[in-house]
Amino acid sequence: MLWFTALVVATGLERLAELVVSTRNARWSFARGGVESGRRHFGPMVLLHTGLLAACVAEVVLLDRPFLPLLGWSALVLALASQGLRWWCITALGPRWNTRVIVVPGLPPVTRGPYRLPWLRHPNYVAVVVEGVALPLVHTAWLTALVFSVLNAVLLLGFRLPAEERALATLPPAGVPAR
Repeated sequence: MLWFTALVVATGLERLAELVVSTRNARWSFARGGVESGRRHFGPMVLLHTGLLAACVAEVVLLDRPFLPLLGWSALVLALASQGLRWWCITALGPRWNTRVIVVPGLPPVTRGPYRLPWLRHPNYVAVVVEGVALPLVHTAWLTALVFSVLNAVLLLGFRLPAEERALATLPPAGVPAR
């Protein structure tokens, strides 16, 4: 149990590192005329992702969830792979990545890294979905995985992705140089 708590704390520390990068990148975008969209769903999204971390540990402790090796190790591999995908996305987007929906007018969409795959339009959200299932299942917190997945689907499909798609639609097509 202690190692699982350490894993969740490490994930929380990773989120704090993301916020540092995001804040720096948001300043970069705003300095270049960046426009933010979908601000109303951001607070609930932060609350949900923070709740995921707390619920992972709470469910394991309060409901005495066991560590099942086959499930746990498989879920750990997926959780770590989702972190790798997330940081590949962050690296590929460079200063244009942040936790909010901010686009810089005139800059074309990024088409490198995982964003070059035409069948994977939003790879960062694939990482979020996989992690939301995998992290709790490392220690059999299936209720947390289920509740997070449902609430995350509502936020992603109902609010975040539509806001992001509207924002991306304002950009010039890929391959068109910035003005």
